[in-house]
Amino acid sequence: MENGILAIDIGSGTQDVLVWRKGVPVENCTKMILPSPTMILASRIRRATQHRQHIFLKGTTMGGGPCTAAVRAHIKAGFRAFAQEKAALTFNDNLEKVAAMGIEIVSSRPDVEPLVELETGDLHLDSIRETLERFEVSLPDNVLIAVQDHGYSPIGSNRISRFQMWKNILNQGDSLHHLLFSTPPPNLTRMKAVKEAAPDCWVMDTGAAAIIGAGLDPWIQQKRKEGMVIINIGNEHVLAALLKGNRVLGVYEHHTSLLTLEKLIDHLDRFRRGKLSNEEVFEDMGHGCFVQPDAKKLSDYAYIGITGPNRSLYHIPGGHMAAPFGDMMLTGCFGLIHSFKTKMLQGKENG
Repeated sequence: MENGILAIDIGSGTQDVLVWRKGVPVENCTKMILPSPTMILASRIRRATQHRQHIFLKGTTMGGGPCTAAVRAHIKAGFRAFAQEKAALTFNDNLEKVAAMGIEIVSSRPDVEPLVELETGDLHLDSIRETLERFEVSLPDNVLIAVQDHGYSPIGSNRISRFQMWKNILNQGDSLHHLLFSTPPPNLTRMKAVKEAAPDCWVMDTGAAAIIGAGLDPWIQQKRKEGMVIINIGNEHVLAALLKGNRVLGVYEHHTSLLTLEKLIDHLDRFRRGKLSNEEVFEDMGHGCFVQPDAKKLSDYAYIGITGPNRSLYHIPGGHMAAPFGDMMLTGCFGLIHSFKTKMLQGKENG
């Protein structure tokens, strides 16, 4: 880690970048908040629509959301959208459903004009390197990337496959640090695409990175000893975890756009009391809810720590606005770096 660490937390709205150097105070480390890759692609698709051009998407699987909405609007406006298979998997793991959206899946550039080629992919490492070098900042050897991966699920809901990941971690008694991978599981295709773009990087789930990063807030470090809820209110998803010390005893995940303040407060109250079922959350179009059987005996989880770019929209009574190292927007980056350091230390101890 002598050369430092580059941490990139890729969300649906922004990609947050931190260059950490050993011996340099965090306040003096290089930081950037940039538009997310899906927002960048969405902007390019909208420009093609305005210029009355068809689009050809090539590259790797990436996060959808804004770029999916832009493709739908492009097709609705009467223009054609072509995509190679890996790029097409951005929109759905089932290519028949992608075709049903109106996207034409092809193996090479179609002979159609006017046509603009657009690259898909979550990682813009060359652009970040070039930007840093303009300011005499070299790219560290250690690269950590956070993305949210629902898991490959061509049949059935990918919400089920994603939440199964959380249940597996809790059932194994593992910490969230185990969601930092040097080699991601085969079903995590978005993470695999990032690894293909940067073979030496480590990848992690954005939700886990946010929860770990929020845990570095001084107030949360004190209260987690007694038991508490940490909640990350992102642009697309809300993730909450029950913590007692370093142990994660419960996980709740839903879609931000489907949650009013009243519903979120109700869900959090029943979540910490073990009274919110997985079925209720899933049927409400959320991902799910899971609490360990012994969680209720250990704490009432009365304290709430809040992070995420949409935290100001949900004024949860008694909630503490977490800001590790004074910078909420880099919470995920701090979580990435803390997990990486923990893994490296464990490796030395086991070696």
